[in-house]
Amino acid sequence: MPDEFRQIIPAPPPAAEIFARHQLAYEFRREAEYRQEMQNYCAWYYATAEANRRELTKLRRDFNLLGWFNRHRY
Repeated sequence: MPDEFRQIIPAPPPAAEIFARHQLAYEFRREAEYRQEMQNYCAWYYATAEANRRELTKLRRDFNLLGWFNRHRY
């Protein structure tokens, strides 16, 4: 190869630099997946908690049959 082309073509990066970039990309992808999973879990948790609150409110308004039979014992 002529000398004038050696100045234009960049030297290949060292192997350690390639692995460092790969590791950085891998860690970034894992962090992004973790955050997405956490966001999905939080959304599920809040939806479940809200459904449980509604059910508890509904149960509190229902007639307490057991309490009616055991009225004087409590």
